[in-house]
Amino acid sequence: MFGWILLGILVLLILFGIGMYNGLVRLKVQCDNAWADIDVQLKRRYDLIPNLVETVKGYAAHEAVINARNRAMSATGPADKAAAENMLSGALKSLFALSEAYPQLRAIEGFTALQKSLSDIEDNVQNARRYYNAVVRDLNTKILQFPTNIVAGMLGFKQREFFEVTSAAEREAPKVSFSNPATPTA
Repeated sequence: MFGWILLGILVLLILFGIGMYNGLVRLKVQCDNAWADIDVQLKRRYDLIPNLVETVKGYAAHEAVINARNRAMSATGPADKAAAENMLSGALKSLFALSEAYPQLRAIEGFTALQKSLSDIEDNVQNARRYYNAVVRDLNTKILQFPTNIVAGMLGFKQREFFEVTSAAEREAPKVSFSNPATPTA
C-alpha cells in the first residue's frame, strides 16, 4: 500500500514538472512570436523610410534619417534595438518638422500619404512592443517564481529583456501634425 502512495506522489510530481515545463515553453514561444511581430512592423517602417526621404530630398539634408535607419536595421536584442529605434524616431521627427517649415511639402500628396502610413505603422509598432513586454513580464515572473524557478534553472530558461523606451523625449507625446490645416470658409 505504501508503495502505491509513493508511486502516486511520484506520478503527481512528474505531471506537475511537465506542467511547469510546458508553461515555460509556451511563454518562451509567445516571446519569440511577439519579437517576430515587432520585427515585421519595424521592417515595414524601414521599407517606408527611403520613400519618405526621397520625397523630401530637395528640402533639407536627410543623412541623419538614413544613418539612423541603417543603425536600427542592424541592431540586435531588445535593448540595442530600442536605443536604435529611439534614435530613428528622433530623426523622423526632425524630418516631419520640415513640413512645418516648408508648407509646399505638405501639399505633395505622396508626402502626406507616406506620413499617414508611417503613423499607422508607428501605432502597430507600439502595440507590438506592448504585447512583447507583457509576454516578457509573464515569462520573467514565471522564471522567478517558486517552484518553477527550479525547473527553469535546471532546463536553462533565461529571463528576457524588455523593449523599453530610454529617451525622455520619446516618452513624451509627439507634437507632429499629420493632417493638412483646415482652410477657413467664408
